[in-house]
Amino acid sequence: MKKRTLGNGLEVSALGLGCMGLSFGYGPATEKQDAIDLIRAAVEAGVTLFDTAEVYGPFTNEEVVGEALAPFRDQVVIATKFGFNIDKDGTQHQDPPLDSRPEHIKEVAEASLKRLGTDRIDLLYQHRVDPNVPIEDVAGAVKDLIDAGKVKHFGMSEAGVDAIRRAHAVQPVTALQSEYSLWWREPEESVFPTLEELGIGFVPFSPLGRGFLTGKIDENTAFEESDFRNTSPRFAADARKANQTLIDRIGEFA
Repeated sequence: MKKRTLGNGLEVSALGLGCMGLSFGYGPATEKQDAIDLIRAAVEAGVTLFDTAEVYGPFTNEEVVGEALAPFRDQVVIATKFGFNIDKDGTQHQDPPLDSRPEHIKEVAEASLKRLGTDRIDLLYQHRVDPNVPIEDVAGAVKDLIDAGKVKHFGMSEAGVDAIRRAHAVQPVTALQSEYSLWWREPEESVFPTLEELGIGFVPFSPLGRGFLTGKIDENTAFEESDFRNTSPRFAADARKANQTLIDRIGEFA
């Protein structure tokens, strides 16, 4: 497996495993042992970067990832995320939906450490920028966690250039995570130049277009009721039909 270096020295495998779908978002959760087996198969294949978040489940995804990776803890990089307004009992609030207050960040980090069964989080992302909390305060809270040895690197997700620059001035940002694939190229113009300038790594999510670019989905595909793609305009039947030409072209060489 080839390696990549994110930001200021975080080495990871060129391919990572996003674990969200094992617990959240794409229909019923995968059986726990099947999820553990899949994660461990990825380790055996050379994958070292594993991505999770408190909101996936909520909480259960971190628990599965932690259990699966426990035998390999020093060989892998675990990335998780904070930023949603979730109570300790798992209740997710919408007013407001986000919570990146420094005291909340630190509470979430402690809870994530316990669920992951580890003494440090290798890469801690802000899941979404919170408009109610200055990004400098967010970066400062993560810096405190880094200084305490509980977090190794700071990341951001779905952040714009202004937020990235302001956060980076307080605590160097190791990686930005955003959607990027053959049918979503927006980061090329909006953030790539800034990341290159500042030496920040980029971790794309949904590089296979949430499954669409695999060629396994067409206009007749029916998703599980709890699959979030049911609410995505790009996955409406007419949109899938219109985008089939992209899949046909990809199929000519992939």
